[in-house]
Amino acid sequence: MAILKKPLVTEKISALNESGKYGFIVDKEANKVQIKKEVERIYGVNVENVRTMVYSGKRKSRNTKSRIITGRTSSFKKAIVTLAEGEIIDFYSGI
Repeated sequence: MAILKKPLVTEKISALNESGKYGFIVDKEANKVQIKKEVERIYGVNVENVRTMVYSGKRKSRNTKSRIITGRTSSFKKAIVTLAEGEIIDFYSGI
């Protein structure tokens, strides 16, 4: 089971990166302890705190020539990880 799916790179999360907080899209079944261990294992940092939130899928519709198509976006779980003082994660080192 891949616990960490991808890091969040948004304007709001990038502002939090300066204070040692990083965002990740995680597996819906993962708990805070599993997320903490996975971040420490992959990035080699010490995690102090993990906050999680589950976003439900939103209803979307669009008009086409023949009909209206309706559907849903997929739901996901987001984790905000706070690192120990002085530690950073560099997502852009391989670019």
